[in-house]
Amino acid sequence: MRVLVVEDEEFLAEMIAEGLRANAIAADVAGDGLEAVHRLADDMYDVLVLDRDLPGLHGDEVCRRIAHTGSITRILMLTASGTVHDRVEGLSLGADDYLAKPFAFAELVARVLALGRRTQPALPPVIRRADVTLDIAGRQARRHGRPLRLSPKEFAVLEALLRAGGAAVSHDDLVEQVWEENVSYRTNAVRVTLSRLRAKLGDPVVIETVPGAGYRIAVEPDA
Repeated sequence: MRVLVVEDEEFLAEMIAEGLRANAIAADVAGDGLEAVHRLADDMYDVLVLDRDLPGLHGDEVCRRIAHTGSITRILMLTASGTVHDRVEGLSLGADDYLAKPFAFAELVARVLALGRRTQPALPPVIRRADVTLDIAGRQARRHGRPLRLSPKEFAVLEALLRAGGAAVSHDDLVEQVWEENVSYRTNAVRVTLSRLRAKLGDPVVIETVPGAGYRIAVEPDA
């Protein structure tokens, strides 16, 4: 899942982004409404966390433009005002959800995850394939019932592979889905993360390399 955080308070924006990354969610930051519109035109995001009172271009106008394009990006609007009138107004502009400041960060993460699920094919909250169990909502992974201590990026890569249902996922697609925009497509981060993930998953091998295509979850792991 990729999220764009649009917030002009730099400290708050980075705090939100870092918190999302800690939950295996790739997050980029924009500091004003015009920058947000440009980034959304260039890149695909699952969720937009949008402050309402923005410089450059007001959050209401950003929301209106995105909603009118028919984009699959879901919008979570943030605002310092949480009155019923403000919530109704925000939702009428095209926002999918609304959260008043100050907010509990756990609630923001839960709302982002819920919105992100709307942009992807429906899957059960717990995915089981090739002896691997992934609890997406609980952010927990197991192999043969054994808990796995995965980093956020390892968890996100495993989720991307499991969501593919046995189809190969290319290196570039993994970069697009899991890493932030400042990561080069030539990075070795994918290879390093996969190496660590394979080691933690243990034997038999569950992540296969498909020459020229990428990586996939084995239907029946090698003995």
